[in-house]
Amino acid sequence: MIELNHTHDVDARSWVDTANVAASDFPIQNLPYAVFRRIGSPEPFRGGVAIGDQVLDLAALAAGSHADGLALDAARVAALPALNDFFALGPAAWQALRHLVFSLLRCDAPASTVDDLRKCLVPQSEVEYTVPARIGDYTDFYTSIDHALNITRLFNPEGDVTPNFRWIPTAYHGRVSTIGVSGQRFHRPMGQTLAPGAKAPTYHACARLDYELELGVWIGEGNAAGEPIPLERAEEHIFGICLLNDWSARDIQFWEMAPLGPFLAKNFATTISPWIVTMEALAPYRQAWTRPSSEPQPLDYLESKSNRESGAIDIRLEVWLESEKAREGKSGPSRLSRTSFKHQYWSVAQMVAHHTMGGCQLNPGDLFGSGTISGPGEGEAGAIIELTRAGQSPVALANGEQRGFLEDGDAVLLRGWCEKPGHARIGFGESRGTVLPAKG
Repeated sequence: MIELNHTHDVDARSWVDTANVAASDFPIQNLPYAVFRRIGSPEPFRGGVAIGDQVLDLAALAAGSHADGLALDAARVAALPALNDFFALGPAAWQALRHLVFSLLRCDAPASTVDDLRKCLVPQSEVEYTVPARIGDYTDFYTSIDHALNITRLFNPEGDVTPNFRWIPTAYHGRVSTIGVSGQRFHRPMGQTLAPGAKAPTYHACARLDYELELGVWIGEGNAAGEPIPLERAEEHIFGICLLNDWSARDIQFWEMAPLGPFLAKNFATTISPWIVTMEALAPYRQAWTRPSSEPQPLDYLESKSNRESGAIDIRLEVWLESEKAREGKSGPSRLSRTSFKHQYWSVAQMVAHHTMGGCQLNPGDLFGSGTISGPGEGEAGAIIELTRAGQSPVALANGEQRGFLEDGDAVLLRGWCEKPGHARIGFGESRGTVLPAKG
């Protein structure tokens, strides 16, 4: 686990004034990464770091005279159109660049440095983003026991999760080609469904479209094939975390699930936030990972002292929905739910360790979905199927509309942040995706 250091100092301020605003997602204690370019320009995409309402252009930084050694090596590869080579450098290089950027952006940086660095800033309002890395493989986990129980009990009030849920972080492999960055617009999927009591399925547009509130876990350094990553070292292989919406066609999913699991219900769109918050930035918000004594305890390869002490992360999360009517009327989105990642049944380190225990090779830029994040309380559900009890109890939006499932024109916004007394609030930006009418 990463120890706290000077980059977590709550009193640190930046000469970029907007980074010092209390509500900013991107104070100097955060410094997340994205890949960007100016909107509509022929510029190459390149890596950048968020500070306030600006992006620090890493290509411009690397071309200057303020970096050397390992930090310069890291800046040069982080300035490429994808962050894979930067991820591959490992924790020492990640930290060297973070600490350099922190020192250059501090309010006590020399005036000459400030003058030079101002030329490396681009307003976020003037940029567009792309998926920050070449994703070789995408694995979506299923790790919230509250979500799993909520779904199970929609159909059997006395039901329980499958026995393996309490013993392994279950997952399936997803479709990389349909992962898009915030702002993604996609068509409602077509597919087969089987109506209750019917003897044959029909083909039509999805009628039960849903979102799933998740986090995306970006793999940094990989491992060699056949060499599992031990739990104690798993977080050395995690670069950082983003927001992730795993859109789901529930009616298609229920028909196709047996016997191999999700397929067309999950391969039409996945929307991620552009900014990756590093594990170092998240260090102050770690919490003890707990498992009730009445529950099965993890097998030895999924158990460690460090995971027990700080395997959980208190990332506050919210889901908002903006209907087409609300957008046209400029009434703003409606919040549907809020929860925290700290409730997850399995930790990110356990996901990595289990994924590799059979010899699977992970590569820099691989992406994990955390699985739907739901909490134990009222209003903490991470999917609309839970909130509405499969459409039976529609939720009310602020403008008077109701939703059982998503309608065409709906935009779903995921937001996340961390905060605690004695530490700066850091945010994840936003993941926004919009539903378009079906084709076909």
